[in-house]
Amino acid sequence: MRHDTQERYGRITRFFHWALAFLIGWQLLQFSNRIDEGEHWIGRTLLPWHVSIGMLVLAFVALRIIWTARQPVRPGHDPALAGLVRTGHGLLYAGMVLAPVTGILAVLGGGHPLVVFGVELAAEGNEVPWMAGIGSLHSPIVWLLAALIVGHVGAALWHHFVRRDGVLRRMA
Repeated sequence: MRHDTQERYGRITRFFHWALAFLIGWQLLQFSNRIDEGEHWIGRTLLPWHVSIGMLVLAFVALRIIWTARQPVRPGHDPALAGLVRTGHGLLYAGMVLAPVTGILAVLGGGHPLVVFGVELAAEGNEVPWMAGIGSLHSPIVWLLAALIVGHVGAALWHHFVRRDGVLRRMA
């Protein structure tokens, strides 16, 4: 089943969901470097890909938004919780867009080159204060996104173990 139905999310929606979960989880490993304040295997092996993976996240989110908008039917939600679900998902999408955008602005605003998977998309240049200023929001946005993700996972587990309503199985 390629498209979403009332009962279940389709293959493509599930692919985007789990691919983004993996990529964002990889990105959140950046926290370990900040918490440890030391270089270790994560910093040496995974974090050099941070900008490239961030660009991939942005591309996948854009494709997922387009895909979702084109779905004629989506699985329904409990009417009592529908507003909360829409708000939560809207905030997750906003965070998934704003985190990479502010990251790009931080890089460019700092005068650094934008290199994605070895390809230089923007050369090293002068610092741009307004870009750097907006880019300084990258870290707080990512912390908020992390909190939203914890809430999202918590809600999925609550549906699965407490309500036992099959919501989690629709994305599996």
